[in-house]
Amino acid sequence: MATLQASSFLRSSGTNANSSSSSRRRTNITAKINIPNIRTNKTSQLPMLISDQHEQFTINPIEELVLSPSRILIHDTNVDGLDPLVIEKLYVIKEAVADRVEMHRNIGEQRSQWNSMLLTSINGITLVAATMAAIAATSSGDSVLGLKMSSTMMYLAATGMLTIINTIQPSQLAEEQRNATRLFQDLYNQIEITLSIGHPSGIDVKEAMDRVLALDKAYPLPLLGHVMLEKFPSSVEPAVWWPQQSRKQTKSVNNNNWNGWNSKLEEEMKEIMGVLGRKDQEEYISLGNKALKLNKFLAISGPLLTGLAAIGSMFIESNSASHGSNWAAMLGIVGGALASVVNTIEHGGQVGMVFEMYRSNAGFFEYMKESIESNLMETEKERRENGEVFEMKVALKLGRSLSDLRNLASSSSSSLKEEFASKLF
Repeated sequence: MATLQASSFLRSSGTNANSSSSSRRRTNITAKINIPNIRTNKTSQLPMLISDQHEQFTINPIEELVLSPSRILIHDTNVDGLDPLVIEKLYVIKEAVADRVEMHRNIGEQRSQWNSMLLTSINGITLVAATMAAIAATSSGDSVLGLKMSSTMMYLAATGMLTIINTIQPSQLAEEQRNATRLFQDLYNQIEITLSIGHPSGIDVKEAMDRVLALDKAYPLPLLGHVMLEKFPSSVEPAVWWPQQSRKQTKSVNNNNWNGWNSKLEEEMKEIMGVLGRKDQEEYISLGNKALKLNKFLAISGPLLTGLAAIGSMFIESNSASHGSNWAAMLGIVGGALASVVNTIEHGGQVGMVFEMYRSNAGFFEYMKESIESNLMETEKERRENGEVFEMKVALKLGRSLSDLRNLASSSSSSLKEEFASKLF
């Protein structure tokens, strides 16, 4: 029902005729017309005043479908053959991924601040302890005992703090969270693309869930021994943040049934996969081993030096010419200074972060190799990713143009000195 208020000039005969005809057509709408006494000229138009407060419509189901965006979405989904439950599940996963992106970003910033604050605090404690040891060695009287005790206690505190910080490696923890943030953001973007232009299915839901769980396992948040990533492994292994490559669903068949693949492209991908393993991945594993050895040495040296300095401070004697006392003072002073240098190199230089970066880069090349291999091992070309799209994706990930990528594949087998496949890092 609707109540319409309008003002117009109507002739009496026209009013009667219109009233009789509208009464026959009127089923759901009731009109109320008030005719005020308004003078207008020939060129003026009749004003139409509609009151929003009195506007009420009775909408039938067909009109509701047209006017409701949510009903239109469901209607289109049913027409396209999409499962609304699949779309709802993808939105649930998308929301969880967005939460993880924010969570890993915040924790990464927090652990980066840990590294800088602990570095400053420990270096300050160590240098103050060394200064007290030097004053104690050149002083006499009752104050010597207090200086010795204070220096020793501060060295012991620095030793305990260094042991903890060298075990958890805050700079490496921060790099792990930065990598997790980037990878979860990439997964979020892929889910958005699937929902926008793709044809979501149950396989897409399973793949998204598997990737979320694989990332959770690769970059854990707790600082517990059995959950946290090992900071000093016996050997460097590439980081793995993806689930096992599964067989892809059948794609829409192209006219030539090759899905963009041919023998030349297959040979090109085989050559690139070989270069990734021989050059890029091997190089980063080698660099990771060097960074790991350096980090182990620095992690052991820092607490050892502060511990020796604590022992030296304990046996300092004032104004003594004994040989042993001079060595005790030297140990207390020099040990603290060297400990500050070692701590600055390890945590100021973020050696743990460098190791994690090398490990992650090696994992990236392993992921590229597995992606290429999974497509080449699939005998049914309809199940592969489109060859032209896959070639472009590989070129972009390696920082190369398509022609540059093909030149790399052709020159890798003939050139004695191979170049690295990636130009990004």
